[in-house]
Amino acid sequence: MPETPPAAREGSLDAPFRHPLNWRDESFYDLAAIEHEMERVFDICHGCRRCFNLCDSFPKLFDMVDESPTGELDGVAKSEYGKVADACTLCDMCFMTKCPYVPPHSFDVDFPHLILRHRAAQRRAKGGDFVREQLGETDRNGKLAKPVAGLANWATDVKNKPVRGLMQAVAHIDAEAELPKYHSKTATDRLKTPPKADPAGPAAGRKVALYATCFVDYNAPDTATAAAEVLARQGVEVRAVYPECCGMPQLEAGDLKDVAGRAERVAAVFGPLIDQGYEVVALTASCGLMMKFEWPLLLPESEPVKKLAAATRDISQYVVELSKSVGLAPGLKPIEGGVTVHHACHARAQNMGAKSAEMLKLIPDTRVELVERCSGHGGTFGVMQETRPMAVKVGKPAARQVAQKKTETLCSDCPLACKHLGQLLVAELPAGAAQPVQAHPIEILARSYAGA
Repeated sequence: MPETPPAAREGSLDAPFRHPLNWRDESFYDLAAIEHEMERVFDICHGCRRCFNLCDSFPKLFDMVDESPTGELDGVAKSEYGKVADACTLCDMCFMTKCPYVPPHSFDVDFPHLILRHRAAQRRAKGGDFVREQLGETDRNGKLAKPVAGLANWATDVKNKPVRGLMQAVAHIDAEAELPKYHSKTATDRLKTPPKADPAGPAAGRKVALYATCFVDYNAPDTATAAAEVLARQGVEVRAVYPECCGMPQLEAGDLKDVAGRAERVAAVFGPLIDQGYEVVALTASCGLMMKFEWPLLLPESEPVKKLAAATRDISQYVVELSKSVGLAPGLKPIEGGVTVHHACHARAQNMGAKSAEMLKLIPDTRVELVERCSGHGGTFGVMQETRPMAVKVGKPAARQVAQKKTETLCSDCPLACKHLGQLLVAELPAGAAQPVQAHPIEILARSYAGA
C-alpha cells in the first residue's frame, strides 16, 4: 500500500480520497502481501459490519467469521479469502456510502481497490476467465454483430430456448439472463450528421463531444440520438466521438495494463477537441466513472488523462448544469404516469448526487420517484450462470422498491441495471399489471420535448 499521508488520521475534516493504483510495481501483484492486507481490512470490516446489506462479499465474509472455530477472522483460512473477492462487483458503494475508515482515516481502507488488486494478481498468476473476457471484448463483439444484428438478436433472445440452452451448457451464460440487443446502424453512424444546434438556444456557442460508449454505440443508439437532440435544442453543437471502450470489463477482470492503454488512447483523441473548446459528455454511468476517477488513479502522471477527467460530465449532470447556468429551452411537456429513476451504483460512486432524478424533475407536472439500491447486475455477474443467482438476490429489494412506486416509466443511469430490474419486476408486480417502459433518462427528457 502507498504510504499514508499526514492527513490520514482519525478526526480529520479532509474529504475522503483514494490512492493511485501502483499497478506497474511488481509488489502490487504479491499475493502473500495482498492476503496480509486482506486480513487487516477484513478484520476491520468484521468489527464494523456496516456493509452487511450491500453486495454478497460482506455476508460471505461475516458468515465465514461467525462459523469459524474462533468466531474471529483468525479462524478463517486465507485460502477462503478468494470467495469474498469473487463476490465483489466493484460497485464502489462500500467506499462511497458506508465505510467510515476510508482515507484520510488512519485505517486507510479501500475495499474495492483491494479486491481489484487481488483480481489483478490472480489474473497474472492463473490467467483470466475465458468466457467472461470474451464477453468483455465489447468493440469486437459489436463489430461482428453489426452486419448480422437481426440474426444475433434472434439467437440470443431469452425466448430462443434451444440456442440459449446451448449457450448455457457450453459457455455458462445463464439462459434466463436478458442480453443486450445489437443494431445494424450504430450511434456514431446515426450521428455522422448530428442535429443542428438552435442558434437561439440558451446555451448557444457551447460545444459537446459525446463519448458514445460501447453500449450506446452498439446496443442503445437511441440514447445518443436523444442526447444530441436535447443538446441541440439548447443551442449546443454536438459531435459523437467513440475511439474505443473505456475498459470497465477489463478493470473488473483485473487487466489494468489493458485499461491504462485504453485510457491513454481515448485521452489522445479527446485532447485536441478539448483544446478546441469541446466539453466531453459520457452517456453511461460506468464510462463516466472510469474517465473521471479510475483512469486518473491508474495514470496519475498523465496530463492528457487528467485533462479529460476534468472536462468530462455525465449527460444528466451536464443538462442539470446547463439548467442552473443558462436555463433550458422551453417546450418540456409532462410525462404521464410518472417516472422511477434507479440511481445506479456507478453514478452514485461519482459523488455528484442523483443528477438523473434532478434532471427529470425539471419536467413540469411529472412525478419523479428515486430508488437508490443496487440492481445486482454488476457487469457479467448478472449474465453468468454461476453468479446470476447472486445478482438476482441483490437486485430483488431494488425491484421491489420500483414496483412500489407504481410509475409507468423506469430509467437508470446504467442501461444494464435497467434491463436487469425489468426482468426482476415480473415477480414483484401484481398479476396483470403492465411493465414500466424502460428508457435512459435523457431519452425521457427528449420524449418530453417531443410532446411526451
